[in-house]
Amino acid sequence: MGSLVTFNLDLIITGIVVAGMAVLGFTALMSDSRSVTTRSFFLFTMTGTIWSILNYTFYHIADPNVALLIMRAVICVAVWFVLFLFQFLYAFPKTEFTYPNWYRFLVVPAAASVSIVTLTPLVFQRISALAPDGTIVGIENGPGIFLFVATVTALIFGGLLLFIHKVQRAPRESQPAYKPILWGLFITFVLIITFNLILPAFFNDSRFILYSALFILPTVVGAAYAIRVHHLFNIKVFSTALLVFLLSIASFGEIVVSNSFASIMFRTTVFVFVLIFGINLIRSVVREVEQREKIQKLAEELKKTDERQETLIHFIGHEVKGSLTKDAGAFASLSEGDFGPLSESMKTFVDRALVESRQGADSVSGILKASNLKKGTVTYTKAPFDLKALALEAVERAKPAAEQKGLTLSFISDDASYQMNGDGAQINDHVLRNLIDNAINYTPSGSITVSLKKENNPSTTLGAGKIIFSVKDTGIGITEEDEKHLFTEGGHGKDSQKVNVHSTGYGLFIAKNIVEAHGGTVHAESEGAGKGSTFVVEFPATQIPFD
Repeated sequence: MGSLVTFNLDLIITGIVVAGMAVLGFTALMSDSRSVTTRSFFLFTMTGTIWSILNYTFYHIADPNVALLIMRAVICVAVWFVLFLFQFLYAFPKTEFTYPNWYRFLVVPAAASVSIVTLTPLVFQRISALAPDGTIVGIENGPGIFLFVATVTALIFGGLLLFIHKVQRAPRESQPAYKPILWGLFITFVLIITFNLILPAFFNDSRFILYSALFILPTVVGAAYAIRVHHLFNIKVFSTALLVFLLSIASFGEIVVSNSFASIMFRTTVFVFVLIFGINLIRSVVREVEQREKIQKLAEELKKTDERQETLIHFIGHEVKGSLTKDAGAFASLSEGDFGPLSESMKTFVDRALVESRQGADSVSGILKASNLKKGTVTYTKAPFDLKALALEAVERAKPAAEQKGLTLSFISDDASYQMNGDGAQINDHVLRNLIDNAINYTPSGSITVSLKKENNPSTTLGAGKIIFSVKDTGIGITEEDEKHLFTEGGHGKDSQKVNVHSTGYGLFIAKNIVEAHGGTVHAESEGAGKGSTFVVEFPATQIPFD
């Protein structure tokens, strides 16, 4: 019974450490395979995993000669394990790092040579003592043992000194992030040097090699935590790795309680598949996280680009608007005779230039207005005004343009009160006049009817009632495809610019934003191309406060 308990105990320890190191190592590597720190951590955990398995195997091999070979393999892997630990400590926490020539051309070849020597009788010559059950309890050391001890000790303490020096040079606020590694190293080194080095090498006592896997765990956990603190892998990935680790331990527990060879083999296979599945799961989570990070980074870059474009638009817009305004002022002075009478042909030219300059300035103003609305920098002056008076004014102002095209422009309203509270100037310039001007521009022939009415309906979502302003025309109409672009920033219908070359595509976008800022809605109705259209604006009859 006692040997069975011991068997299960060291098996549990080995299983936990192997699963933990495999999961953490692959998690770090897949999180950022380009990082020299995560690559070194991966190599460190993989050699630690192999070391743990070999240590366990050595203790349970019945053939002493095979066990001796495995013991040599244990210390061979130990050299590489300590070398990769040194490498990890040297690089942490950098993602890009070039190792110096003395490390690449002196330390690595020296460690590799020592690892080869450990496989020969120069380190472990022969078995000197066996327990009654056939377990090796004594090994005769060769002269090479001192070379092995010197190499491992130099790498361990060299890595520690480099890491401590790195901690001392690090900014004070980041130094606590290094402490998990220091504590893990301290605990691991005390255990390993005491039980896996001094006792076996100098006192021929290898009993504690059984628990070698447990000694590695503090450093692995401390390093993994420090990597997480330095954001070398994502918290979601880390959580998935923890879940996989727990599942692995659960499946490994099935092996421990098995009571037959067939059951052990089956459950060992399950354990291996759980590890493989878990690592693939971590990989898929890593890819998902990477995609999200790429999308987030792209979104941030697009936002910055958009902000730069907005700034550029404002600068260019203000410059162009200023120039066009000056040109319009100059043409107006010429047209009004401030510099003397003009010939008939010259006056026609100047008047046309004045119209074009004003249209250009209005177009630029519309673009700047849309940009300000998008950024949320437009402010509204709240004051009472008469919507009907503004509508009448807008219709009268548009009549000359309508008559010039041979269109009939009419206004229909009742005697109800159309008092509102809001920014009358903004509503007049960018909603009423914009919709009427659009109707004129997009109606080749026929009529335009502007109407204003009031509906009292307590059940409406807009309050006690609503004021409805509409502009109906017999123009080019709206197709289903064009409806998708209405009221969008810079949106144009398929043939809109052929009909109105001065269209910027911002007018309806501006109108929609202003209407909604006053608690209202705006929409368009049409039976299709060539069948005219109706634009309808609805305001709350009792204006609600707005920002």
